[in-house]
Amino acid sequence: MKISLIRVSALLLIVAMIACSKKAETTETTTAAASDEWPEMDSFHMVMAEAFHPYKDSTNLEPAKKLAAEMATSAEQWQAAPLPEKVNNDDVKAKLVTLKNDTRAFADGISGMTDEQIGKSLTALHDSFHGLMEAWHGGGDKHEH
Repeated sequence: MKISLIRVSALLLIVAMIACSKKAETTETTTAAASDEWPEMDSFHMVMAEAFHPYKDSTNLEPAKKLAAEMATSAEQWQAAPLPEKVNNDDVKAKLVTLKNDTRAFADGISGMTDEQIGKSLTALHDSFHGLMEAWHGGGDKHEH
């Protein structure tokens, strides 16, 4: 009987140790995943992709015209949000301000632009966005279209 009690106690101790170590791994993984996320960049990327790719693929500017205000709002939210540690520097802050200002100017002026001007401005915004993406991904990650 004494041996069974020792075995049960040892088994419970092992289970408790395993349960505690799993929690530590999950916390470490969650922390690492959180540092690999920039939700405001992802939100802007979704709007930019919907606006830019139809133009790039088939010179269709209608999505860009419809999404210009949303893109400007998304850029404003992105610029106002706290920066992740790995991109919390003056260069990225300046790029975000430029993107915010240029996107707002695009949205405010789009009704008076020719299609050629819209295309050039949209491409410039896209390039500006990619400068931020490259800063986030360490400069070596190229985004394929």
